[in-house]
Amino acid sequence: MNSLTRYAIPFYSVMRLVVGLMFFCHGAQKIFGWFKPPGAPSEALPPLMLVGGWIEIAAGALIAVGLFTRLAAFIASGEMAVAFFMMHAKGSILPIINKGELAVVYCFLFFYIFLYGPGAWSLDVMLRKTKPAS
Repeated sequence: MNSLTRYAIPFYSVMRLVVGLMFFCHGAQKIFGWFKPPGAPSEALPPLMLVGGWIEIAAGALIAVGLFTRLAAFIASGEMAVAFFMMHAKGSILPIINKGELAVVYCFLFFYIFLYGPGAWSLDVMLRKTKPAS
């Protein structure tokens, strides 16, 4: 066993927490105007962006704490796939050209979280008193 392998399980939970919080911040920026640079204008969002913002807030918070993790990650992954194809892929299918790299990374990260599960440090494991995936 590699000496770094022992950190993989706890680090997964830390990664899930950070990714969930970052996703939450994207939604909070859209819905509440938080985390915007000073002087950035406020604008009315189209309905689809409002739905996306609320998904980002709810799914980000749930993923961060590890509650209903698989469901939240699946929905978040789907939202990012929709965001990529509806918003970014209009100009080009290549993420580096259409500025859709973050949507693609989030999509795959959330799908990985969906497949892997909540991890050892999560409310899902604590509340259900089950053994986390290793």
